[in-house]
Amino acid sequence: MKSAIAALCLTLLPLAAGAEVVKVPASADVPETMDALVAAVKGAGATVFARVDHAKGAEGIGEDLQPAQLLIFGNPKLGTPAMQDDIQAGLLLPLRVLVYEDAGKVWLAYEDPAEMLTALDGVGPEAGYLPVMAGALAKLTAKAAGQ
Repeated sequence: MKSAIAALCLTLLPLAAGAEVVKVPASADVPETMDALVAAVKGAGATVFARVDHAKGAEGIGEDLQPAQLLIFGNPKLGTPAMQDDIQAGLLLPLRVLVYEDAGKVWLAYEDPAEMLTALDGVGPEAGYLPVMAGALAKLTAKAAGQ
């Protein structure tokens, strides 16, 4: 089992390593920024699948971590066509935004969907959903950041 997990991780590493991380500065703390992101996502009609509090997880094992929360969300109208082009897009979707504190500043960060998904064989740079995903991420994170 461990070797299967290691093989999967090594397979996915090239996919994750190539995508540009877009960082947006936020004007509020991590919980408030994440609350604003959740509201923006829901207001846009997308589905929030999970909100992961990484710092709380670290606290649970007696470790410290700067505030960091991950939002996992999506819209089947955008994700389904990507998965129809290449089912392995399901490894990269739904979309994710990390809200975190670093050196006293709060950031929203996400991977550029075009770079992330075009690393797959079946998704070409001309796919119409790529700019829609990128635009949605830019708009949602700007709103949550207070811009």
